[in-house]
Amino acid sequence: MKYLSEFRDPELARKLFDEIRSMVTRPWAIMEVCGGQTHSIIRNGIDQLLPEQVELVHGPGCPVCVTPLEMIDKALEIASRPGVIFCSFGDMLRVPGSEKDLFRVKSEGGDVRVVYSPLDAVKLARENPDREVVFFGIGFETTAPANAMAVFQARQQGLKNFSMLVSHVLVPPAIAAIMEAPDNRVQAFLAAGHVCSVMGYEEYYPLSEKYKVPIVVTGFEPLDLLHGLRQVVKQLEEGRHEVENAYPRAVRPEGNLPARNMLTEVFEVTDRGWRGIGEIPHSGWRLKDDFAEFDAARRYSVEDIKTEESGLCKSGEVLQGNLKPHQCPAFGKECTPRTPLGATMVSSEGACAAYYQHRRFEAVSH
Repeated sequence: MKYLSEFRDPELARKLFDEIRSMVTRPWAIMEVCGGQTHSIIRNGIDQLLPEQVELVHGPGCPVCVTPLEMIDKALEIASRPGVIFCSFGDMLRVPGSEKDLFRVKSEGGDVRVVYSPLDAVKLARENPDREVVFFGIGFETTAPANAMAVFQARQQGLKNFSMLVSHVLVPPAIAAIMEAPDNRVQAFLAAGHVCSVMGYEEYYPLSEKYKVPIVVTGFEPLDLLHGLRQVVKQLEEGRHEVENAYPRAVRPEGNLPARNMLTEVFEVTDRGWRGIGEIPHSGWRLKDDFAEFDAARRYSVEDIKTEESGLCKSGEVLQGNLKPHQCPAFGKECTPRTPLGATMVSSEGACAAYYQHRRFEAVSH
């Protein structure tokens, strides 16, 4: 707690707020890409304490939220089959599919288990040679190295009963898609520190130059976020568009090279659908052909499952930054954490869950 408190110092926070307030002269819309940052911003009231000219736009950086509905339905189909042990992180169990969720499958007799690492699933496969073990591999670049390592180790250990349902997505193509949207109003980005701790931030330079937007790598504590916001606002006011690192204690330009090498070994880039957004070219990873035997979608022949999103749920607009959660007509009514219409209300990193948890049912007033 000693070290955490260093990044939550109210006096230092006040000084950073004052600096931002003193330099801003016009309205700016800044997107924090990461759902973890969104929750920190809402929980600590940062958006309410900023000058009214600085608007924080919540982005699509919640891995649970952007996992496509059809991928959830594929998971449900696989998890319902006899002889399968379906393993997932806990935050995926309540994400609604077309008709039910993984908790419902579990209540109906499916062997659905929460694990804390994909390597736990590999261990289960080794200990249960008569069962098929499937791990639900979702997330951004942050969780991908461990998932790649799980597949790599399964092959090394000769496990024939382990596979992975892969739904990994990548941040840079999502930033490009946001900037190219006809109704885009985002003028700068706070990049997710944990993603950049793996991948570095060199791939953001072309984006910053092409779209003329500042991109600042930022952490998750209040002072981290305020430091990043100060650097973003300074760039915007000075008419600059550069990539800066406001999280140097955790992020290096090149990222984590062993982790990146493991990703290159196991995965290859592919087009990927994002829940509520649609397909973004070159925005995901899939298993390389060398590891095709560990692809659960192929093994269980669920590749052709297609779905349609609920017309009542506006989570796609929330994920693109076009709508604040409380502006959705279903927010807090038809859609609550107990009766969620979309993943943004379920996930611990979802913007709708943050607004509901912290009672943001009305527009923020400065």
